Amino acid sequence: MVLYTMNMLTTYVESLSLIDWILGGTLLFFFLIQLFFYLFFYRKPAAYEKKRKESPLPTEELPGISVIITSKNNSEELEKNLPFILEQDYPLFEVVVVNCGSTDETDMVLKAAEIKYPHLYHTFVPEEADSINEKKLALTLGIKAAKYDRLLFTEAFCKPCTPQWIKAYGREFANGRDIILGFNKINIPKKVPSRKFILYDNLIHHLKFLSTAIWHKPYMGIGRNMAFKKELFFTSKGFSSILHIDGGEDDLYVNRIAPGTNTGVVLSPDSLTETSGVTNFFVWRSLKSKYLYTKQFYKGFSAHLFVWESFSKYCFYAALTGCAIRGIATPVYPLLAVTLLLFVVRYVIQFRVINRNSRLFDGIIYHLHLIPFDLFQPFNNLRFRRYANRRNNLRR
Repeated sequence: MVLYTMNMLTTYVESLSLIDWILGGTLLFFFLIQLFFYLFFYRKPAAYEKKRKESPLPTEELPGISVIITSKNNSEELEKNLPFILEQDYPLFEVVVVNCGSTDETDMVLKAAEIKYPHLYHTFVPEEADSINEKKLALTLGIKAAKYDRLLFTEAFCKPCTPQWIKAYGREFANGRDIILGFNKINIPKKVPSRKFILYDNLIHHLKFLSTAIWHKPYMGIGRNMAFKKELFFTSKGFSSILHIDGGEDDLYVNRIAPGTNTGVVLSPDSLTETSGVTNFFVWRSLKSKYLYTKQFYKGFSAHLFVWESFSKYCFYAALTGCAIRGIATPVYPLLAVTLLLFVVRYVIQFRVINRNSRLFDGIIYHLHLIPFDLFQPFNNLRFRRYANRRNNLRR
């Protein structure tokens, strides 16, 4: 029986033509590259959090933290979200809100909140401020006004998911981190047609920069949930290196200053923030295109690493299609069997890696729609980047 099986395999192998070997070899090559990205990068955040051992710190070892928020015409969001930030379970913190020339009721909301919360402080950006760098100026004013050396950033339209949010960052600062990066969820109504794809896109975006930060090669962060030391800000001369670029006060700034060895991540459920107000496709496009525009200015190898992941993905699917057509049309059953095997193995690994991370952050489980999402996401990013470039060129 064994001899018969060996003879059959030998016959099948000998029947393969040069084209079959080239197609099969190409498919295997890009399959291995895809496996490398999923097993070495995308799985890192969930694996890191699973291995993390949290030891309780005495209250006196937790450093003072200043939470900094900028707001422009976000009075409703501030009124709703500020209590979640001001009522955090943390021994020593303040909240600094910088009003960027709002024409709504932002000032009234802040003054009313200051009466109830003595650890809330607010200031404002002068009306004559440059509109292109208004956000950078607002953050600089907030940083200068902060009385603590550890700075934690979020936005007016975001809220912490638990009262332990600041504490999650306090522990990382106590461990000697200079920069700390976190995950920001997006709260999308179920009636939004593209809801699941938006959540998938947000997950992949975070997995990329969080995995490289765990690898000690950080390349960006998101201002909706990140922190760094005030000393680092002044040592790097603030935003002076990116003043000529529209935006980038969070992702691009981290790209310029992040020291790999002293950059940490917080991935526990306590460390998450949540963005609200994404009620349709256009709001999401505006939110995401901000980062796709500044991405072209990133420096460092890790910032461009995932371009090769996207390239290898499309090459894998192209080779997969070619092998499947060849295997059916000729027919070449060994080639067809290998093609199906590699497709199934990649899908199973992708399914396990993506859903383990999703359970940690969003709780969404992805099934067969992983395949169209996987194919469409890089293409969609390209569309949004072109939109962002056109929008920013019109603003100049």
